[in-house]
Amino acid sequence: MDAANETSEGTPFTLLGLTTNPGQQWPLFVLFLVLYVAGILGNGLIVAVIRASPTLHAPMYFLPAHLSFADLCFTSITLPKILAHLMAHDRPISLAGCLTQMYFFFALGVTDSCLLAAVAYDCYVAIRHPVCYATRMSRAVCTALVGTAWLVSHVHSLLHILIMAHLSFCASHQAPHFFCDHQPLLRLSCSNTRHIQLVIFTEGAAVGAIAAVVLQLSTCGSHLAMVGLFYGTVTAVYFQPMSRSEAERGRVASVTYTVVTPMLNPVIYSLRNRVIFKVFIVCLHFTFFF
Repeated sequence: MDAANETSEGTPFTLLGLTTNPGQQWPLFVLFLVLYVAGILGNGLIVAVIRASPTLHAPMYFLPAHLSFADLCFTSITLPKILAHLMAHDRPISLAGCLTQMYFFFALGVTDSCLLAAVAYDCYVAIRHPVCYATRMSRAVCTALVGTAWLVSHVHSLLHILIMAHLSFCASHQAPHFFCDHQPLLRLSCSNTRHIQLVIFTEGAAVGAIAAVVLQLSTCGSHLAMVGLFYGTVTAVYFQPMSRSEAERGRVASVTYTVVTPMLNPVIYSLRNRVIFKVFIVCLHFTFFF
């Protein structure tokens, strides 16, 4: 093993977080704590309500339940770390810990993206082709969509982690981010990262194509806004040349797709559904009054 790799394994990375200003840390801590609790409650209740109610076991509720579950896991990969970092003076993380966080972040992020596309397609078929909805969106079709989303996301994530694990980090180990992401780590690497950048920009073309299709399938303004917000910020973060100024903007944009959209998805895709909302209200009634 060369000296560069020995240095990278022996020296932990330091995540600089969102801010080092003590006056901003407490307000940000309270803000992100509220967002995290809202996301956990919203997505968790959607999963619990759909699972507990026999009337919601139809295929049309299958995809929103999995989207909420993916959002629940997705936010739990980054937000607890953000909260801890806002209260800590040093933010060290080992290479193994960084790659582990990165693996689950990529896997859940891609799963969320695929399920967002699947839910948009489900809404499109339900509104534009209601007569043949039961055939097009049967339980088997929905299961295949969910299974494909989880499989593709984990294969994609494993590919990225295997590539990242072979990089050498011989420069500064201070990453200007609040979680382990591949763009900040690539800036710290002294290896040739052109092949990784090629993979990233190739994926960017695929993401752009998916986003274009989903935008065409979106049947109302709220869906359109959510899809645009998610894919727009992802594109702004990952599919651009690496520079210090872009890194600062990327860190802010990352908050949108890691925190904001997972919190809003239950409202946009589940609680606006009248059947889910009625069951949700009944569950709240029994929870608080019995």
